[in-house]
Amino acid sequence: MTKLRWGILAAGNIARRFVSDLQLSGRAVSAIGSRSAERAAAFAAEFGLPHAHGSYEALAKDPTVDAIYIATANPSHIIAAEIAINAGKHVLIEKPLTLNAAEAQRLLELGEAHDVVVLEAMWTRFFPHMIRLREMLADGVIGEVRTMLATHTQSLTADPAHRLNALELGGGALLDLGVYPVSFAFDILGEPQTIQATGHLRPTGADAEVTGILRYANGATMSFIAASDAPGPNRAEICGTRGYIEIDRTWYMPTTFRVYDTSSQLIEEYTSNVQGRGMQFQAAELERLVADGERSSPIMPIAQSVAIMAALDNIRAQIGVIYPE
Repeated sequence: MTKLRWGILAAGNIARRFVSDLQLSGRAVSAIGSRSAERAAAFAAEFGLPHAHGSYEALAKDPTVDAIYIATANPSHIIAAEIAINAGKHVLIEKPLTLNAAEAQRLLELGEAHDVVVLEAMWTRFFPHMIRLREMLADGVIGEVRTMLATHTQSLTADPAHRLNALELGGGALLDLGVYPVSFAFDILGEPQTIQATGHLRPTGADAEVTGILRYANGATMSFIAASDAPGPNRAEICGTRGYIEIDRTWYMPTTFRVYDTSSQLIEEYTSNVQGRGMQFQAAELERLVADGERSSPIMPIAQSVAIMAALDNIRAQIGVIYPE
């Protein structure tokens, strides 16, 4: 496998968690880029990185960087990714990939034009327990999937200036939390035929709660709840014609799942044993793609990331969330 040298674009908390997992798993992190030279220098000192840049452009031009992890606020994903891709760097972009499907399509086309990997950092898809779960579904262990349920609900800040609640920063429960169950539905069942959604908005116009149901041509359904103003168990279920799967809290992180037959007899229990938070697995997939000369991951295809953004656009239109961008 190619030993890629990673650059980190933006110096916030999610970037810190990512670098910690990369270093824990023995990967090379070469540089940090921030709009603040002081923040970049402090980040580099914290993690022992050899290069610190006071602009995204400088990071993208760094010859010691092969791939860039983009950890900016949602509206800046498209801008940062374009800078990196135009410099010939492979990119791993925090979810949601962009603010909308049009921006996501632009990145797909730009990645193709520059022959680089564009991968959405939907870390859940790359966990060992999700790989095993997909294997069991492919083997027909629970038969044909008929229903799915997943929630992502947390009690987060109500501060109107916080990025989660500010429309100009791409805030809202859907893009930060709901993207997980929607992506989960695409992972297991593919693109839905129809989507119905309802939501509750904060005074800022950002969504605090979203409930939706995705319906498929074969009659299968997936129901989800996302909320930033109320905690919840955050479990998930997949029910099929020959059994069902229960994924423990927190289902979108390394966890345990159990598989049962139609008599509720346990078939298999899988327990995750992951170093750190598990963010290294998405990096490993990008490295594999580069080593194998591939440009789109079978686990998280860039075309599907575009389709997921279109689904999120659909949901936002139904609940009345409109971003200034």
